Amino acid sequence: MKLNIVITGGAGFIGSHVVRLFVNKYPEYNIINLDKLTYAGNLANLKDVEDKPNYKFVKMDICDFDAFLKLMQDEKIDGIIHLAAESHVDRSIKDPFTFARTNVMGTLSLLQAAKLYWESLPERYEGKRFYHISTDEVYGALEMTNPEGIKPPFTTTASSSEHHLAYGKDFFYETTKYQPHSPYSASKASSDHFVRAFHDTYGMPTIVTNCSNNYGPYQFPEKLIPLFINNIRHRKPLPVYGKGENVRDWLYVEDHARAIDTIFHKGRIAETYNIGGFNEWKNIDIIKTVINTVDRLLGRPEGADMDLITYVTDRLGHDARYAIDSTKLQKELGWEPSLQFEEGIEKTVKWYLDNQAWMDNVTSGDYQKYYEDMYDKR
Repeated sequence: MKLNIVITGGAGFIGSHVVRLFVNKYPEYNIINLDKLTYAGNLANLKDVEDKPNYKFVKMDICDFDAFLKLMQDEKIDGIIHLAAESHVDRSIKDPFTFARTNVMGTLSLLQAAKLYWESLPERYEGKRFYHISTDEVYGALEMTNPEGIKPPFTTTASSSEHHLAYGKDFFYETTKYQPHSPYSASKASSDHFVRAFHDTYGMPTIVTNCSNNYGPYQFPEKLIPLFINNIRHRKPLPVYGKGENVRDWLYVEDHARAIDTIFHKGRIAETYNIGGFNEWKNIDIIKTVINTVDRLLGRPEGADMDLITYVTDRLGHDARYAIDSTKLQKELGWEPSLQFEEGIEKTVKWYLDNQAWMDNVTSGDYQKYYEDMYDKR
């Protein structure tokens, strides 16, 4: 079956992994990577697939309704996998308007364009799909009833939820009430509601997934793990919010890409699926694991860089704990994470240490100017 699929935000961290997976796994599909190439979009993430015959890049703002509608019509789009978003909480606190514009109005622009195009076809919505990727942060925060938790490393299997409740007595389900606490999560919650409303009002075939924290190769180095890997390498301070006690559920990015593939093809219309890694970790424990791993791989004594940890004033509205229950996804569609954090962080640290040129290019900003010049001249 031949499909024409748009992946928005495909030059970003998660998006580039999804684009790569679809381009390589489905040569019969036409994959269009649509990205505005903001600071977080980097086409160097996809150099290994940029010459594939079933891959095409389009530089576009998802808020440009007219341009996206024309793209839908010209490329005869069957499916949209929507990852494009502003996603950094600290940036949202400083500039909430940008988050509302991109995450809310951008999503609405895509939905309305898809609606108009698909409803103009004889088959209307048959064989079409709008898949919206969201975050676990829309659910708010979970209570931390066991602050000491179960200390990593965990010994349970990836599909076991036993250690998943290491720090509390509950986790996020697909039915959990929305309680966003930051401008970022509020903007994502709003976009989720618009996606579901387009199904309920117009019958659009939509799916929403809410995912836990991702890590792995090609992540923009404002995020905790790549930032700290780079800082450790260069012996720079490691800023830790508060006491580092906040708990997050971590998922290796390639496992998330596999989940998106599975849900896009097999998920039920109008359903929500939570995607989590069964990996609850305190920030401070993650940081210590990253330090030990980087030190060992650089030939330094393990723990030699613990002195780089610098505690800073906590983030405004910093949620204490997130934890995702992925049971529905596992039972219905057979997906489960392939890696535990200890395995995933080893692969991740090795990648960043082996790709220092990529890191230097990103941190210097050179990557952005190169691709901006390339596409602005077209």
